[in-house]
Amino acid sequence: MAQPTSDLRSLFLQAVTLRRTVATRSSHSDLHKSLVLAKARVAPTDSYFLRAETFYNLASVIEDPADRRAYDLETFGGRSLHDQSHGESFLGLVLQRLRGNGLYFFDEPEAALSPARQLALLAAMHQLVARHSQFIIATHSPILLGYPGATIYLFGPHRPMPIAYHETEHYQITKAFLEHPDRMLRELLRDEGTPAEEVD
Repeated sequence: MAQPTSDLRSLFLQAVTLRRTVATRSSHSDLHKSLVLAKARVAPTDSYFLRAETFYNLASVIEDPADRRAYDLETFGGRSLHDQSHGESFLGLVLQRLRGNGLYFFDEPEAALSPARQLALLAAMHQLVARHSQFIIATHSPILLGYPGATIYLFGPHRPMPIAYHETEHYQITKAFLEHPDRMLRELLRDEGTPAEEVD
């Protein structure tokens, strides 16, 4: 999913997860009441909702032996998720916890991941897709949007609509910046009142 207004994407993702009865904090809209999900003949045996911005809280629950949802830290290499970088622990959870034959919801996972770790996430997703998994991801990342064969939806003031990868604003802006960083920075950082330079 791609869109400049992240609130819409996040609301949609929360609504879908609520319809799937995946646990999340009760800070959602009523959008989930309007969604109807169809069940597949073969139901997923694994599911997870990951939100980078609340990962610290999740890591605390995972490590609390008094919590029934806690995991054995050996699952994560015997090292506390809090002792790892945000990206290490986030990617570690994906690599160690997700088992396949699953339906996984990620809300802006790139917030926790460097570009190199986003590529590692793509590789992990590919392995899970090969094990009959599906991902629904709200993202601004042109790297994650580039997953081969992904269906990308643009969320905006209109109804969600499919969009080609190369047509996404995220791809186009990133490409333009990487191809002409000096020109873009000159334009962005010029003093008010200074005429814009002619486009090269």
